[in-house]
Amino acid sequence: MILGAYAYLRTNGNGKEAVEFYKNTLEAEVLSIQTYGEFPANPEFPLPEEAKDRVVHAQLKVGSTFLMLSDTFPGQPYETGAQVDVAILIDDVEQTKSVYEKLLEGGTVVMPLQETPWSPSYGQVKDKYGVVWQISAQIENN
Repeated sequence: MILGAYAYLRTNGNGKEAVEFYKNTLEAEVLSIQTYGEFPANPEFPLPEEAKDRVVHAQLKVGSTFLMLSDTFPGQPYETGAQVDVAILIDDVEQTKSVYEKLLEGGTVVMPLQETPWSPSYGQVKDKYGVVWQISAQIENN
């Protein structure tokens, strides 16, 4: 089942500052904030020093909904005016595959659907209308 669709903001190295800004401005509750440096080291992909303090994912509760945010990885392109994606949270890995494939029709892959440290099934697609979708399985441990 699709749990919800939320705005996902991309910042260019000032993610922690943006989280504080939105926390104060929108009276938001910061539910989580993770940096690239908090993930286990991978010798095949050494983390550049300037990436360690950047936000890989933050989630804020704004009223009865959520706002998500992450910094670009150093060296990734950043385009002012294209900082908002739509995040779709789904409670079933198989359904993430279905939604991903449907959004991909006429679109392009941004990030293949795969397991990540934060989701058993996560990927990004730019649909045929130019909208970037972040599809993520959010499985609750019972």
